[in-house]
Amino acid sequence: MIPIGPLMKEHRLIEHMISLTKAELLTIAADRRADLVFMDTVIDFFKTYGDRCHHGKEEEILFAGLKSKKLSSVHEALIEELIEEHRIARQTTQELVEANERYKSGSLTALDDIGKLLNFLVTFYPAHIAKEDKSFFYPCMEYFTKEELASMLNRFWEFDRKLIHEKYSLTVAALEETRATGPDAPPPFRDV
Repeated sequence: MIPIGPLMKEHRLIEHMISLTKAELLTIAADRRADLVFMDTVIDFFKTYGDRCHHGKEEEILFAGLKSKKLSSVHEALIEELIEEHRIARQTTQELVEANERYKSGSLTALDDIGKLLNFLVTFYPAHIAKEDKSFFYPCMEYFTKEELASMLNRFWEFDRKLIHEKYSLTVAALEETRATGPDAPPPFRDV
């Protein structure tokens, strides 16, 4: 297996979430309300899986490895374009977090923002995925030796292995910051 195998498999799961999100958009439009459990789930999915896990491997491992190579101008431009698209997806997801919080607080106008942001994501991701799958991934594998590809694949597995610990270390730290301090407060979590 080459490193783009796991990345393309992740694309398929993202596409499944996009399908579910399209269905939720229809429900939001028909019922004029958002399913709070779905919203929390889709936000977590795009933040953790789509951005940190998937885009993280692309940016921190694949793109970093490619930047050490003499790339064609087309591939250099594509990397910069993909990084910008990742930034846009990250920003849109953060705006969705904020709109969802406003909606939970009773803002009915936030529902329109949720709809627009979800609609953007269900349009954005298929085009982004097609660009990577059809124009970028396979040609970029040509820059690496077999040994480099095997090493990259191992780095992907290591990245995934550490991700759950990173996520929940940050979750505990964030909860601690929001809790009142006092004599009964637990000591702050320190990742060792």
